[in-house]
Amino acid sequence: MSPVVKSLSSVGALDSTVQSIVQNEVAGHQWRPQKHLPTLLGRLRPSLVAVSLALLLYALWGGLLRLGWNLPWLHPTMALTHGPLMVCGFLGTLISLERAVALDQWWAYFSPFFCAIGSVFLACGDLSSVGMAAIFLGSVGLIAIFAEILRRQLAIFTLTMALGAVAWSVGNFLLLRGTAIPSMVQWWIGFFVLTIVGERLELSRFLSPALRGKYFFFVAVCLFFTGLVVTSASPILGEQIAGVGMIWMAAWLARFDIARFTIKRTGLARFSAVCIVGGYGWLGVGGAFWFLNRFWTQGYRTALLHYDVLLHTIFLGFVFSMIFAHAAIIFPAITGRALAFHRMFYSHAALLHLSLLMRVAGDLAGSYALYRWGGLFNVAAVLLFVANSAFGIVSGRKRPETRARVTAGA
Repeated sequence: MSPVVKSLSSVGALDSTVQSIVQNEVAGHQWRPQKHLPTLLGRLRPSLVAVSLALLLYALWGGLLRLGWNLPWLHPTMALTHGPLMVCGFLGTLISLERAVALDQWWAYFSPFFCAIGSVFLACGDLSSVGMAAIFLGSVGLIAIFAEILRRQLAIFTLTMALGAVAWSVGNFLLLRGTAIPSMVQWWIGFFVLTIVGERLELSRFLSPALRGKYFFFVAVCLFFTGLVVTSASPILGEQIAGVGMIWMAAWLARFDIARFTIKRTGLARFSAVCIVGGYGWLGVGGAFWFLNRFWTQGYRTALLHYDVLLHTIFLGFVFSMIFAHAAIIFPAITGRALAFHRMFYSHAALLHLSLLMRVAGDLAGSYALYRWGGLFNVAAVLLFVANSAFGIVSGRKRPETRARVTAGA
């Protein structure tokens, strides 16, 4: 039991502490009017959100084509751009936009703008250097954002997220140079893993983990980042090192994250905690597969399915679990509109995990049918999440108390 829990004299005190943590989490991401933001860029924010969601839908369509489903090809390059559009067009744009909103500096908005513009070029079939060059500039802009954040607050969690931005830029630069996605995708994975675990470490500070515990966390981060670097010279060794780092981070977060307390509450707090815990499980599973990959990849078909496991245990299991967990906080932070929680949110979370289990089972068993159907239900889970979130936004408009919480951070 952690020192902060031992110091609490009663269950009531523990509940009060957890409530304070939840309120701090919401307040830390709440939307605030941008006093220094030019009007034009302020109006650009909703457009960037809309573009990122459109790119998500386009990328999901391309993903279904990659899975072999018989759907119309809106463009000959749809299947090829599935990964870049998911990573850079949807997630990269939203993450950099959220950072720009938090920083409250007009120049920071150039990062999500370049990401969105470059991704639109890719979606239109531009596989030359124009689209990726714009995306690369956007990722460099995210590094500039974190440089300013580090100047304001130098801490382990800010440094971890800054390393994530560096990883994204390295991956984008390699793709711009013509490196095949399977040879650089570990850098994109590094971007998401380091960004998310850095944010979770930021929230864990409310439980005041011991300094030694924070050092253990940073060692895991350094181990993971070292693995990413080593993959350039020795892919198998680098994957094993990075895999150990992911397992280590998942175990640390499962031990120290506030989700182990908020899961005992109700409503949004419990839903977010369930998603977070599930995400940590997939991070650990993904790390284990990265570590064991060299021992069980044989033949092209098997290698292809195992490659699918390495990617989607992280991209879907870990990353989207965290998106589901934080949507009710991040969406209001970006848009200024409340997203009311509903119990039906559990439906898209459950569908994601069950369908991913089906997909992974198909990958491991060499069953193309399970792999395809699991992938189809993965897409259905994401679409259900979008639909449920839209319903939550509409419901939030009808609840004055919900709108008050967004502006007041209560």
